[in-house]
Amino acid sequence: MVAATILVVDDERNILTSVSRALSLEGYDVEVAGSAEIALDKVGKQTFDAILLDVQLPGIDGLAMLDALRKLEITTPVIMMSGHATIEVAMEATRRGADDFIEKPIGSDRLILSLKRSLELRALQEENRELRRRYGSSETLLGRSPSMDRLREQIALAARSNAQVLILGERGTGKELVAAAIHAGSARAAGPLEKLNCAAVPEGLIESELFGHEAGAFTGATKQRRGKFERAHGGTLFLDEVGDMPPQMQAKLLRVLQEGEVERVGAGSTVQVDVRVVAATNKSLDAEIEAGRFRADLFDRLNVVPLKVPALAERIEDVPMLAEHFLRVACEIHDRPGKKITSGAMELLEAYPYPGNVRELRNLVERLVILTPDETITEVQARALLPTDSGSGSEGYFRPKTPLREMVEAVERNLIVRALGFRDGHVTKTAADLGLERSHLYKKMRALGIRKPGSE
Repeated sequence: MVAATILVVDDERNILTSVSRALSLEGYDVEVAGSAEIALDKVGKQTFDAILLDVQLPGIDGLAMLDALRKLEITTPVIMMSGHATIEVAMEATRRGADDFIEKPIGSDRLILSLKRSLELRALQEENRELRRRYGSSETLLGRSPSMDRLREQIALAARSNAQVLILGERGTGKELVAAAIHAGSARAAGPLEKLNCAAVPEGLIESELFGHEAGAFTGATKQRRGKFERAHGGTLFLDEVGDMPPQMQAKLLRVLQEGEVERVGAGSTVQVDVRVVAATNKSLDAEIEAGRFRADLFDRLNVVPLKVPALAERIEDVPMLAEHFLRVACEIHDRPGKKITSGAMELLEAYPYPGNVRELRNLVERLVILTPDETITEVQARALLPTDSGSGSEGYFRPKTPLREMVEAVERNLIVRALGFRDGHVTKTAADLGLERSHLYKKMRALGIRKPGSE
């Protein structure tokens, strides 16, 4: 287990000695500083999990140091200590951001209890922030299609194990949400969930991101930093787009998976970690292995439990549920009155092939909410905002196990709505464009459920 590192700041040597001994016996790593100036220098070079800070110090006093920490946006828990405590001093320390206040002489039990509470509270706050960041997203694993039911069953089974999971699927299908669901359903749910997009990190920095670094390890490394593996200790690390990981890093990742230990850049020793890795890719790793761009032995380590996330085109029956969900979320985010989607507009959304999958549907619905002035989103408005190639080929309308008549009607409906959109809903001009009598077009519109513009 990675021990928490505590910085003790006091100008009395006997306090530093006794407190350090008490904390060490509890399994904490301890650093000491005899003044605020020394402590601030250490904080600038190394990450601490908590700080025990005396109020009365030579030079910069404890309260001034507390102010300096907050100005530097260092949110490490701070427990103040004082042998001359007053209610006013304690209240002032709390107002400035101290987590607790302990009177000297310091009892070991009181000290350990305060420290544990502060660390647990900060961990809970960090977890809540992470949950809001991750689950505040408008995407979710919604859907009643058979493929989504199977996926949820597989997620539940995978979550109960401790095996590595490899999530496969096209871009925008929700692979990160699958990883989050696996973590949430596992015995590690109380632990952290860390994420790294291997394609988004520059090649020269990915080792530091994963394993951390020591101060001075390279230009710009001004202080010690824990990597994703250390921060995910006791939890899950999600490696997105793992197929884009540089070859030299693949060998180092394989070693971590085999040995369960990491070595920070610039360090001479290793740190034991207990981390479950869930990886994802939209690439064919078999093809990458054949091309020599991905290690077969790393693939074997990651591919213990493979999960395939279906493309949206494979579960088009889930589009209405997803669209309604995204509609509610977008209206809340953009402070729009509750909008509705007409049946004709929804059919257009169902007919589109979605090369960008669920993410593209979410973006499209959000665009409709922003750019539609009325409370009702019509098929004309939907057609105007759909990509222009949405009906350019029959592949966009094909649905397995759907009668040909229904697919043909969907094509015909899409073409008429597009034509109406081109003419701003003018039926006479649209009929002329399509080579139809005006009455014939009206008949077609009624048969296909296309309402006359302005009658919504």
